[in-house]
Amino acid sequence: MGTTGTWRKSSYSGPGDGNECVEITNSSTHIAIRDSKTPARAVLTFQAGAFTTFIEALKNQSLSTGTGLTGSHD
Repeated sequence: MGTTGTWRKSSYSGPGDGNECVEITNSSTHIAIRDSKTPARAVLTFQAGAFTTFIEALKNQSLSTGTGLTGSHD
């Protein structure tokens, strides 16, 4: 997936001047996430279904144990 779409900032990514934000863009099949402070650095790209699994793992705090996520890289 190219990341030429419109990037949107999360409204949940920190108070104040908005310097602690996550940005997201999507296509019909993929979702990409980047740090708004350093947009030229790495972008996380997920297939749409895998993104939902990733968010659920974050909510359940299961990433630190390595549970909750399976899949492959694009």
